[in-house]
Amino acid sequence: MQQYVVDAFTSKLFAGNPAAVCPLDAWLDDALLQAIAMENNLSETAFFVPEGECFHLRWFTPAAEVKLCGHATLASAHVLFTHMGYEGKQITFHTLSGALCVERTAKATYRLTLPAHHARPSAAIPAELVAALGVQPLALLETDVYLAVLADEATVRHLSPDISRIAQLPCRAVIVTAAGDKVDFVSRFFAPKMGVPEDPVTGSAHCVLTPYWGQRLGKQSLLARQLSARGGELRCEWNDTSVCLEGQAVTFMAGQLML
Repeated sequence: MQQYVVDAFTSKLFAGNPAAVCPLDAWLDDALLQAIAMENNLSETAFFVPEGECFHLRWFTPAAEVKLCGHATLASAHVLFTHMGYEGKQITFHTLSGALCVERTAKATYRLTLPAHHARPSAAIPAELVAALGVQPLALLETDVYLAVLADEATVRHLSPDISRIAQLPCRAVIVTAAGDKVDFVSRFFAPKMGVPEDPVTGSAHCVLTPYWGQRLGKQSLLARQLSARGGELRCEWNDTSVCLEGQAVTFMAGQLML
């Protein structure tokens, strides 16, 4: 069985967010898909099968299947365009979050369309979150994740949270964010419950971040940077229903799984 490892949202190796991508002819047992993702030990392993003129796409962290993953979607499109001879301009993936489209642009980038998620302000900032982060957020918003707004880029960059405490919070993950010094906004993403202590570059987080900062800054197009150790940069556009992320991808590895 063929597998690729692709660094997404970057133009160079060893940056961005690595995703494993496994093209399939037909679905394997879910337990086997989860075991492969656990063995890969990357933040996401993507599996897809042909479905008419489109593809059915699923994503697994080392711990569980997830409903939405941006970087592994972009990585899957990169594999189809670059390694599997897909000749169309746009690929449609059917997923647990609906139909997601990836377009190959004339600038040798990929443009990924994801659903927009609008966070609601929290009535209070839990003491458990403050203890986990080690800093007091300026504001807190919620979807199925906590979105903690911090004072500035330096606070986000140097944050050293207690990952075990984050895992105890009543949310799927925690995003920390602030206005950027040289970009519109910066962020980091922590999801220990999903087997991902810190994700390098998180497309799905920008489904929440882009509408928040777009409304706050009065912009429809924004430049974002995720401040993980690997780091990544995303060009983001949004409207009430969708977020478009533009970035590049680079193949690190192509190999075979011996199942």
